[in-house]
Amino acid sequence: MNTLVRFAALALAIVTAPIPAEAKGCLKGAFIGGVAGHYAGRHTLTGALAGCYMGRQIARQHQRGVQHDQQQPQQQKPPVQSY
Repeated sequence: MNTLVRFAALALAIVTAPIPAEAKGCLKGAFIGGVAGHYAGRHTLTGALAGCYMGRQIARQHQRGVQHDQQQPQQQKPPVQSY
């Protein structure tokens, strides 16, 4: 009995533990997609799901672009001399 209580407490702690989530772009996309789906014929849930997916993809592309810009060294152009 004591083992069962310990196991249940451990399972509850694991399930309720805060897990970091990457929701960048999903919330905004879901909101916009849900509104668009609602006005496009009562497809609110479908629009929200598609909007979340597309928002996440756009956020990933943006993050990759930022990482790519940070990895490349900044090349400075020589100063232009005017005569």
